[in-house]
Formats: sequence, structure tokens, C-alpha cells
Amino acid sequence: MKNNEFYKENDSDRIWWLYTGNVGEWLFSFDRKKVYNMFRDYPNNMTPEEVRIFDRENPRWADFFRDRKE
Repeated sequence: MKNNEFYKENDSDRIWWLYTGNVGEWLFSFDRKKVYNMFRDYPNNMTPEEVRIFDRENPRWADFFRDRKE
């Protein structure tokens, strides 16, 4: 995979992940234009619908960040 390349974990996913080659950097997008940083932007800088999609497609991360939504 090349740096700065978008990919999906599953064909049916709505989230595109952005591979940067940087360890610990988790970037994603819903439209491949606006890019979110998972550790900085989840969930406060996302719309409620984006949070629902993210949680559905990434239940382990949703559980990891559950205290951010309380």
C-alpha cells in the first residue's frame, strides 16, 4: 500500500481509511475529501450520523472510546 492511499476494510463499509505510513496515526474519511484523525476528532468533531456509522463499522474502537460519549 502506498502512502496517502485510501482503502476500505470491507467493500460494504462507508468509511475510507487513509494509509500514511505513520505509526499510530489513524485517519479516516466518509467522502475521501474531509479527513478525520480518530484520536483527535472522535466523536466531538463528527456529525451524529458519522458517529453512528463509525461505531457500527468499528465496534472495538467505539468501545475503546465509550467514555468520550458519556
